[in-house]
Amino acid sequence: MVTDRYSHLMQEITAILFIILLACTPLVALTTWLIRSPYTCIQSMLFLVAIYLVRFQWRGSVPTRLPLSLETGAVLVCNHRSSVDPFFVQISAHRVVHWMVAKEYCEHPAFRWFLSTCQVIPVNRGGIDTASTKQAIRLAKAGGVIGMFPEGRINMTDKFMMPCRPGAILIALKAQVPIVPVYIDGSPYRGTPWSPLLTRARVRVRFGEPIDVDAYRDQEETTLIGQLMVRTVKAIAELAGDAHYEPQLAGRQWKPTADEVAADRERLEASH
Repeated sequence: MVTDRYSHLMQEITAILFIILLACTPLVALTTWLIRSPYTCIQSMLFLVAIYLVRFQWRGSVPTRLPLSLETGAVLVCNHRSSVDPFFVQISAHRVVHWMVAKEYCEHPAFRWFLSTCQVIPVNRGGIDTASTKQAIRLAKAGGVIGMFPEGRINMTDKFMMPCRPGAILIALKAQVPIVPVYIDGSPYRGTPWSPLLTRARVRVRFGEPIDVDAYRDQEETTLIGQLMVRTVKAIAELAGDAHYEPQLAGRQWKPTADEVAADRERLEASH
């Protein structure tokens, strides 16, 4: 009888320990990941939220990593259809991507904390922002990754891409880092920055081959910037399956009017 009771007690203890072990395993795995993560603790929590949204809410088909070594600085050049486009690239990067974001969003009370935590680079939406450009060049030279949308704003038109400004190329040339074309297809957007959080989608992301700027070191910079911008946007179009797309350059001072933005937003809302 005593032996049976002892055996039963040991079985109960073993079962309890097994349940505790099962419960602790995810916690240990999460703790290990946080220790090894290239992100801060808060960034890591946001990263996990991004993974959930990309994989389940937006059913993203995303490459497992950038076509770069982890030590290589780079400028990522992407088409821009949604306020959450950076999410799809960030989960592939395995390090912080410093996105160039319009200064009005960085100063807005609703977005300031989040964008500051993500270590974005505030930039004037139109014209030349020398301080932001210099910051991006320093980060890229030091092995950082800069994310840029050369269209300057979310594309709500029927065109594949709007006219592109050359700032991304200037940063890559000054920092002597490769340019990586990125195509994002199907990202959700319904006219407001938070609308994608409530919108289902099916998104796919493709990275192009890095463009090495070292081969262009001896060419005249003013002409070269335009040529490389055209080459980069054509590479994005090729990732989308359009080998005949002819990019348009906007110039560094280009900025859409308020009426143009309002018309594009109305067209987008009507399409939904």
